[in-house]
Amino acid sequence: MKRPVLLILIGILLAIFSEITFAHKASDSYLRFEINDGIIQGRWDIALRDLDYAIGLDGDADGHITWGELRARHQDITNYAFTRLQITGDSAKCTSNLPDHLVDHHTDGAYAVLQFLVTCPETVNIFEIEYSLLFDLDPLHRGLLQVAYNEQIQTGIFSPEQQTIHLNLNKSSPWHEFIQFGREGVWHIWIGYDHILFLLSLLLPSVLLWKAGCWHPQQSFRLALWEVLKIVTAFTLAHSITLSLAVLGFVSLPTRWVESVIAASVLIVALHNLYPVIQTRLWVLTFIFGLVHGLGFASVLIDLGLPGKSLALALAGFNLGVEIGQVVIVSIFIPLAFLVRGSWFYQRFILKFGSLMIAFVALIWLIERSMNLDLVLMVDEWFLTPQSDSKVPGALQ
Repeated sequence: MKRPVLLILIGILLAIFSEITFAHKASDSYLRFEINDGIIQGRWDIALRDLDYAIGLDGDADGHITWGELRARHQDITNYAFTRLQITGDSAKCTSNLPDHLVDHHTDGAYAVLQFLVTCPETVNIFEIEYSLLFDLDPLHRGLLQVAYNEQIQTGIFSPEQQTIHLNLNKSSPWHEFIQFGREGVWHIWIGYDHILFLLSLLLPSVLLWKAGCWHPQQSFRLALWEVLKIVTAFTLAHSITLSLAVLGFVSLPTRWVESVIAASVLIVALHNLYPVIQTRLWVLTFIFGLVHGLGFASVLIDLGLPGKSLALALAGFNLGVEIGQVVIVSIFIPLAFLVRGSWFYQRFILKFGSLMIAFVALIWLIERSMNLDLVLMVDEWFLTPQSDSKVPGALQ
């Protein structure tokens, strides 16, 4: 009866660790249009690391992309990007002029900025954008769209499942935008492996009780559920506070610092499962670290730069999506864990070995983020493929 449950729990852990080990950071690009008196101005921000991954920008493979290297590839960048963007106005194909190339910095690094004009055969009422940038290379990539017209802002999110967005410029749909950002919030936590591992590290011992120097199975599901509720509520309140403050511009901390502390929080909580120091009020520690995780959630909405009402709608939808994604994880994990909590396999392998593996991954993240390194790629270059042409995408210098 318990064997299938154990196999499911093992599968969850293995799936997470296999993804964490090999997946690279999910990417976003930012596509903006401003329509005034029939003139359509476009701006497209694409991360240099993504362009380097797609077409190669680091000519001397020194791990840094210089302005000279970027300028030498302007035409290649234009060709690559605009063959993956189709714009239609009222069913008539629109054309884009050759863009001006600039560089801007977002919370996660340097971006190439393509500024261009769009020409349509007639006045546009129905604006349609077809977007396929990077989807063949990175299924986690998202294109964040913003269209300004008559002091109204409409937004959308491109994904491999939604590569075309239709907008009626004279009739915005706030509910549709709310749903879009809600989906993005769910997706954001499901691909946010550091947030997932932090949550799992907190949940692993929630079905157990620490007594006399060792873990014992919690006898009551109600008590276990109450402990989970306190932890999840503390995490939700904390990251909702800082997510809102950061997006609204009241709090701003360096991304490298935030990401390093998030990695440290995962490491500390995982090690705490091996050597418990706090037996009661673990929710207090959860709340403190949750404040930092909220700053990590905020980067997507900050870089989108939405104004007023659109920002409030996006923030509400995104935050709700994060909570839904979190509840799904908890709802799947806790009943399974409670069923096998008394087994040697859960207490020794799932809890202890699982926490040890989480701590190991978090330590790698902490070193990489605090020292701006890519340890996996360094090991590959130094020991496995010393003659490889592999490159490390870097910020413009």
